[in-house]
Amino acid sequence: MPNTVQKKLPMRQCLGCREMKPKKELVRVVRSPEGTVSLDLKGKAPGRGAYVCRSAACLKKALRSKALDRSLQVTIPPELYEALTRQMEDEHGA
Repeated sequence: MPNTVQKKLPMRQCLGCREMKPKKELVRVVRSPEGTVSLDLKGKAPGRGAYVCRSAACLKKALRSKALDRSLQVTIPPELYEALTRQMEDEHGA
């Protein structure tokens, strides 16, 4: 019996449904050091990040409850919400 150490999966909480999920299953929304908010599909962009499920429904919930605003410490304008939702739908066909 080989003694292999299993790597611990990083878990993050979705701001929409509030469920803990593996980081790879979620999409990172990031506020860059310059203050712009965008989807970080690679998970490598610099800045403050928050996670949502790969569904437009979870993104909408997070936006509606202002969870993203609080988490990213920024007021997100409605046009940006729409752009994020469109980008999410384009990327994941939700």
